[in-house]
Amino acid sequence: MNSRRDRNARVALFDGIEEGGIRASSSYSSHEIDEQENDRDVDGLQDRVNMLKRLSGDIHEEVETHNRMLDRMGNDMDSSRGVLSGTMDKFKMVFETKSSRRMFTLVASFVVIFIVVYYLISK
Repeated sequence: MNSRRDRNARVALFDGIEEGGIRASSSYSSHEIDEQENDRDVDGLQDRVNMLKRLSGDIHEEVETHNRMLDRMGNDMDSSRGVLSGTMDKFKMVFETKSSRRMFTLVASFVVIFIVVYYLISK
């Protein structure tokens, strides 16, 4: 059994030697093919990594743009809330006064506005 193993080892060692030169053994060419496949796979992975890097950069820019837009909208809502609060305070002040003349003027104004809008819509 040992002689058979030795013989196989010698055959594998001197497999590439021929008359006039040395040819690559099949295990070497297989190894070389594996290296070439690995190189192609590494190149493919590098391309994918670069693509993902660009994509994540684009996503980051998009998120930053949306965050700025949301901040502006929040500021606009705060200012609108301030204006609406001031208007409500004025309405409260008008309704808190006991003056019936002011109340009558306010109600009459609303009725006139309603009639004008109704007239404009019905035409």
